[in-house]
Amino acid sequence: MKKNMGQVDRILRIVIAVLIGALYYMGKVEGTLATVLLVIGAVFLVTSLVGSCPLYSALGLSTKKE
Repeated sequence: MKKNMGQVDRILRIVIAVLIGALYYMGKVEGTLATVLLVIGAVFLVTSLVGSCPLYSALGLSTKKE
């Protein structure tokens, strides 16, 4: 899989994933919303660690500096 995410994009996704996890842990989000946010947070975390976003690939986007 070709990397298509820049450093800032990756860091921002990690920060968002951690914030979502913290909100869930503190009990600020519950129920279906919590489940949806946890899935989004997990996707953000995995894509940032891998450095590739399938949606970016499908749309032909890249935030990585050449």
